[in-house]
Amino acid sequence: MTAIVIPFRGLGGKQRLEPAPEEVRAELGLAMLEDVLEACLAVGEPLVVTADEVAAARALECGARTVRDPGNGQGAAVGAALGQLEPDEVLIVNADLPCATPRDLLTLLGARPPGGMALVRAADATTNALALSSARQFAPLYGPASERSFRQHAGRLGVQAAVAEIPNLADDVDTLSDLERLHERLGPHTKSAWEALSLAVAR
Repeated sequence: MTAIVIPFRGLGGKQRLEPAPEEVRAELGLAMLEDVLEACLAVGEPLVVTADEVAAARALECGARTVRDPGNGQGAAVGAALGQLEPDEVLIVNADLPCATPRDLLTLLGARPPGGMALVRAADATTNALALSSARQFAPLYGPASERSFRQHAGRLGVQAAVAEIPNLADDVDTLSDLERLHERLGPHTKSAWEALSLAVAR
């Protein structure tokens, strides 16, 4: 089965979900991770990279494997996971994509050119998901304009890079307004956490 790497920073990665209280942000982050994991488990073998002990325990309960995040950013986290894998095809999927479905992940795999890579661009030109023909194709290029950086990297490797238009993977969650906008497409765990928060605020 396809290995799927999911980097998860924990609470520190979702500061823009304020003004929600810290415990609410933590629960929303875990709920999104669970929805991503459920989609991934239907397609391959997920490996969650995190230093968050609660998230690691939740991932193990869901049936995923875990790797300790060494710190130094998302690229280093993904690299740590890839170091545990054979150099075969791999998906790398961000943990804040609660609309993701198994079909979306299969579509991304299918968009990959022979021997090349496919990626999903976020609205801010960063990268939400990657499908690589080999784990060795990865480079730690996350950050501003990373979608372009990954395409340029593919060119240096001499392989093709396809940009896949997959709305559920393009729509990440950074703010509470993102959750509101995506409400109808959210996975069950995130939708439940978001609705509980909305009810609490309305009281």
